[in-house]
Amino acid sequence: MAQAERRALVTAPVRGPGLDTLRQLAELVIDPWIDHDPLRIYDANALAERVAAERATLLVVEADQCAGALFEQPLLAVASCRGDPNNVDVAAATKAGVPVLRAPGRNADAVAELALALLLAATRGVVGADGDVRAGEIYKNGTIPYQRYRAWQLAGQTAGLVGLGAVGRALRWRLEGLGMRVVSYDPYAPDATHSLEDVLAVSDVVSLHAPVTEETKGMIGAKQFGAMKDGVVFLNTARAQLHDTDALVAALESGKVGAAGLDHFVGEHLPPDHPLISFDNVVLTPHIGGATYDTESNHTQVIADDLCRLLAGATPKNVVNPEVLDRRR
Repeated sequence: MAQAERRALVTAPVRGPGLDTLRQLAELVIDPWIDHDPLRIYDANALAERVAAERATLLVVEADQCAGALFEQPLLAVASCRGDPNNVDVAAATKAGVPVLRAPGRNADAVAELALALLLAATRGVVGADGDVRAGEIYKNGTIPYQRYRAWQLAGQTAGLVGLGAVGRALRWRLEGLGMRVVSYDPYAPDATHSLEDVLAVSDVVSLHAPVTEETKGMIGAKQFGAMKDGVVFLNTARAQLHDTDALVAALESGKVGAAGLDHFVGEHLPPDHPLISFDNVVLTPHIGGATYDTESNHTQVIADDLCRLLAGATPKNVVNPEVLDRRR
């Protein structure tokens, strides 16, 4: 199929040089889900109808559900701008002979930067100190800020990474740049240095960067918090399902966990009366780790490059179901 005959429906946010590449591959219909107010996320049937209406042969998505009737459309490929294309029914795509592309590592630097921000905010009292200045309470209760906000520096401490994928690796060198010793646990990464037990035992900071699987759900619970150093700093910029939140609250109450930084909550929501909100030594952000324009530029480039390979008859680097390519050849 010639470029002039290809039409791509793009419901993901796209930008950067990769967008120019996409324009060379097909006529684009760009309608990002995130630009709608209220936000618009297509279910599988609505997306199939939109694809049919646009006569699209390529589909680039981020949040929309790709399943069912969608794979009755004459699609050359579905590209999910995510590291894990969990919005795509890969089995259905494979049965229909549709290659599924993904964008691993698109937000690695962004999430690593937020993990670092949470670490510094939680350990140096940044949020509370800012509040004191804004409220005109620099000398609150007759004390000086130096008294209230004294802390241990990070240089010389040990950080333990649970998960050494793209985000873990991006955070590792940043922490090393602060003068920290970094150890890691990941049964699937040959260069991970320690067992989980050893990471928890030696680390002053424990940071989670694992995917949610049956194997990792609830992997950090009361037993694991108990095995950590007294006063440990706990960070989770991955998914809240990786730790037992009640156990974390108990560890904060006892002082076992000295501070925490969290960027995700089950259901994408934390009730305003949740116990975590009562702790001054906990910094909470609403799943914004990957929220950079660079993330969008990165996934656009990764997807565009792989579509170039696919349409040229080569094997894409990030195809989830390469077996469909053998059927096409």
